[in-house]
Amino acid sequence: MNYNDSTKRRRRAFTRERDLVRLLWKKGFACIRAPASGSKVKRTVYPDVIAIWRGKVFIFEVKTSEKYRTIYIPKHQIEKLRIFAERAGGKAFIAVKIIGQGEPWRFIPIEQLEHTSSGNYKITMELLRKGLGVSDLMKYAGMLKSLNEYGGGSS
Repeated sequence: MNYNDSTKRRRRAFTRERDLVRLLWKKGFACIRAPASGSKVKRTVYPDVIAIWRGKVFIFEVKTSEKYRTIYIPKHQIEKLRIFAERAGGKAFIAVKIIGQGEPWRFIPIEQLEHTSSGNYKITMELLRKGLGVSDLMKYAGMLKSLNEYGGGSS
């Protein structure tokens, strides 16, 4: 990989992170893209995106793919995400966007990730398809009610 390929890849990653921040902001979250995310500083424990709604903290590592496929994630990325979530008292997710297919963002709690034989993590295509949508995050945060919560009576 040459310098131009690496630079283009990083720019695309930054664009996707900003897209997620804009989406979450429009939905009512206070959010920010961590300025050092994606940097080559190995000692930092910064996630890609942080979103907050009334004291509930959501921490995201952003991944993109051109198509549905198994996504592999290095162990150190998950450990850093876990540490940050614990310190913040928040919930950590992998946010995945399948590019160019009109697919919505999917959010996978890090507890659901599968281990690989090499000690890293993966998101299978099945897990990706079952991932949470943005409305699921909003329900989790308490921003939306389920249909059962309206009306007060049972049917």
